[in-house]
This record gives sequence, C-alpha cells and structure tokens, in this order.
Amino acid sequence: MGDYKSKVDSEEMDFLYEAILTLKTKEECYRFFDDICTINEIKALEQRMQVAKMLKEKKTYQDISNATGASTATISRVNRCLNYGSDGYNIVLERLQDKL
Repeated sequence: MGDYKSKVDSEEMDFLYEAILTLKTKEECYRFFDDICTINEIKALEQRMQVAKMLKEKKTYQDISNATGASTATISRVNRCLNYGSDGYNIVLERLQDKL
C-alpha cells in the first residue's frame, strides 16, 4: 500500500494524516475532531461510516436511509467507494469486524 497516491496527495495533507495518526484514544479523537471539524462535518463522516457498515451488512438502501437519514445519493456514493474505491472503507471495516 506504500505506492498508493491519493487524489489529494500533498505535504499539507500528509501533515493532517500524521496528526490523526498521533491520536491514541477515543477521547483524543473526540477532542481533535471537535476542534478541527464543524458539527455538520463530523456528522457527515459519522453518517458515511454507518452507511458503509450497513451496506456491508447487506441492508437495503431504504433501511439505510431510514436508519441514518442519508440520501440515496450518499448511499450510492459510499457503495461505489466500497466496490470500486481506494479500499479505505474496507480496510477500516475489516479491522473493526469484531465490533460490527
């Protein structure tokens, strides 16, 4: 995975990701994301992760929309990323498997 190039690859983005990788606890994550993101940005990220989790559980778009409030466009985008994206969701969801 070392050769992967992101669409947003830059020194500044590297700095952000390095900052995230320094976080060690859930509390540190809450504190950092509370400072760096708006409530709406955090909620959007939270929603996408829930959508991805539910898609992996083979839930229908309607069930996902009802449970998360996500639009079908958001659900479709997450589904496209799960199937044809950079594998980011899949890496994280696989590592969280015992929590699903």
